[in-house]
Amino acid sequence: MASILMLIASHEAENQTELSLRQAFELLQPKLKPPFSLAIPNPEEYSQLNHAILYGILCEPHLAKTHIKHLHAIVTDGYCSFIDLLIKVVDGLYVKLLDSVKRQLIWVSKEMIDVSAVGLGNLLVCLLRQIVGGDFSDSNLWLCSEVLNIFSTKWGCLLEEEPMILASALYTYLRLLADHCRSIHNHNTKLEALKRLEIEFCVRVLKEEFHLCLKIGRDLVRLLQDLVHVPEFRAIWKDLILNPGNFKTPGFSDISQLYCTRTPSSFFSLQITPEMEAQLRFLLTHVKLGSQKRHQSWFTKKFLCGPERETLIIDIVRFICCAHHPPNEIIRSEVIPRWAVIGWLLKSCTQNHVEANVKLALFYDWLFFNDKLDNIMNLEPAILLMVNSIPRYIDMTHTLLDFLFLLVDNYDVDRNDLIVKGVSSSFSMLVKQGVIHSLDVLTSCDVLFPFLRERLLSLFSDRKVKVYKDLDSPQSPQPLGLQHCSGV
Repeated sequence: MASILMLIASHEAENQTELSLRQAFELLQPKLKPPFSLAIPNPEEYSQLNHAILYGILCEPHLAKTHIKHLHAIVTDGYCSFIDLLIKVVDGLYVKLLDSVKRQLIWVSKEMIDVSAVGLGNLLVCLLRQIVGGDFSDSNLWLCSEVLNIFSTKWGCLLEEEPMILASALYTYLRLLADHCRSIHNHNTKLEALKRLEIEFCVRVLKEEFHLCLKIGRDLVRLLQDLVHVPEFRAIWKDLILNPGNFKTPGFSDISQLYCTRTPSSFFSLQITPEMEAQLRFLLTHVKLGSQKRHQSWFTKKFLCGPERETLIIDIVRFICCAHHPPNEIIRSEVIPRWAVIGWLLKSCTQNHVEANVKLALFYDWLFFNDKLDNIMNLEPAILLMVNSIPRYIDMTHTLLDFLFLLVDNYDVDRNDLIVKGVSSSFSMLVKQGVIHSLDVLTSCDVLFPFLRERLLSLFSDRKVKVYKDLDSPQSPQPLGLQHCSGV
């Protein structure tokens, strides 16, 4: 039987997940019609039944209600096995699924919410990750709308069973809104309707469940800042700055509490599809420095083709800094380092607002760094990109340092002390941990603009940052990689 689940090119091998579902369906098809057997299946039979029923639900819409009743009748593990299969389908097959199958996938996901299936939150995260930023195709906007509909119509169930999934959805839709509100497709009636629903959902989460929003941490502020031009978010921003009591959240009294909360690394995967993540991790664990050009070219054609896809670079840089922390053996190897990949991505930016947001993504944790709470690996790519660009690509060093000082001076004038402390602590810890041997590499660099050197020296003297110059002593930190700190 040929696949009626997905489109497979003639040169492609059969997908093992699809094959296992189809074979189970073919084997058990006679048993998938009522009356159903009352015998308790053994573990192998139970697994096969889950495979067969899922295939039936996805490929036989007219019998989907019958199949779901069959599933309800046999379930013995809180739908855990069934959810695991759904996740495999979403993660591994979604982009190739037929439209009719995608519709069934949304339908059965709603059914799983109604029965409070075990692992439901993971399934919804997988669906969120299939929505591609900067993609205004009908199929992507459809998925964006359908998943949003799930969160809106199943609000009560999710709030009771999987409350943190609302924070993940908020993160995703705030980020998507930044693209949707800036799009050249603003006269698209479907997009306009979708934007309205996205705004309503995000505002509802922020106003009604702000205690969940706090779990996002400092990146919530970064996302909201990109939407201050939208009236609904401008009002929320004013409350965040001037009237934090309006959120009616015990313990929340100032935006600096968000600044000082590191965003969990799981949030940075939300805007990265599983396929994109696999390619990024391959590039950063297997491709040697000097051999990366063809891989980068392929990645650009696959994921960044088109001016509106460029905003994905913001999410990729945040992901690389905060969610991909290579082990020491990779750091010490010839594999292309994170800073070099980020340098390539920065050079790929053609739009000023995208480039600015990419730099902000790169430096964001610097602004509020606390060595007791934050991970130095989040800082490493920026400093190594600046240092390794000297002297051949000094313009990169200039533009990054200039941007960093622009942030220090202007990001939040009322809380400037917090930011100055964060940035100076970042430099200090990078030296202390041996990421760079000495700040002299910047402060004594003849090709660096004098005003940038002066700003650096002023920053260090003002905050009395200890400059570690003699790293050869027995008490000195080890070189880069020997004191690697693990991520979340």
